[in-house]
Amino acid sequence: MTQSNGFNLIVVGDRINPGFKSVRTLVDNNDLPGIQAVAVKQVEAGAHYLDVTIGPRAVNDSDFMIAVVRAIQAAVTVPLCFDFPTAAVQEVCLKAYDLARANGALPLVNSITEHRWDLMDLYKPFGPFKVIVMASERVDDGVAKPNKTAEEIFTTARRAALRLKNDYGLAMDDIFIDISISAVVADTTGLHRATLAAIRAIRSDPELAGIHIMGGLTNIGGQLPVKAADGSDLKLSLECAFLTLAVPLGFDAVLATPWRPYQPLPEDNYILCAYKNILEQTGSNALRAVRKLYKA
Repeated sequence: MTQSNGFNLIVVGDRINPGFKSVRTLVDNNDLPGIQAVAVKQVEAGAHYLDVTIGPRAVNDSDFMIAVVRAIQAAVTVPLCFDFPTAAVQEVCLKAYDLARANGALPLVNSITEHRWDLMDLYKPFGPFKVIVMASERVDDGVAKPNKTAEEIFTTARRAALRLKNDYGLAMDDIFIDISISAVVADTTGLHRATLAAIRAIRSDPELAGIHIMGGLTNIGGQLPVKAADGSDLKLSLECAFLTLAVPLGFDAVLATPWRPYQPLPEDNYILCAYKNILEQTGSNALRAVRKLYKA
């Protein structure tokens, strides 16, 4: 693993996604060289994996999906992460994946949930592969329910990880637990506090030794102004504040833009202090604490 920015994180590059307008244009125009350029830029910036999604088109145009996988692998040698909820599309991607071109590195399947466990039916015919497991929801009496406490997140992560180990033979190093980092502006129930506690619990469990704990950071600063009260880039500073607290607890992988300049924040950093204050609040007090991020 190489050093990425200021944290020793495994980076899954997130830019091959039509959610970005420039990439949507590339997909719409069948611009494979353009997609290759996005792949190369991410690898040059330090990405260890490349997340790949082309949106709804993947369901109806398997030929293009195959062409995208092959084009990316012709340009870079890092392993790919296939980000599709349907087994049929994942099957197309796994069949197209060139293990030799990735120097033997297994692809990642993103993402498994307890109510979408059918994706693991692909393991025997098209594996092996690594997996990302969403710990943000569980199946309770046949119904998918959101996890809101550290215990629920931890229990779901542990149950899924041991099932992957015992039923499919996956090593813990092949399992990534996505703890789903929510928007801080909407956290009035202490979900961020629960998320950090869950990271600690997962990393402390000896049966889960070697497992990876990850999340995407794009949501954390959603609906907030561009600038913080101290004049800094609010979303970047908030993402760095989360990492400053989460990485020492065991968070070791991130779905993110590889060139985003993540750095640990000093103890007296305004946004870090404000974020710590948010973690201590609930209800209307939490909302007032969030406002201090951008209004001193």
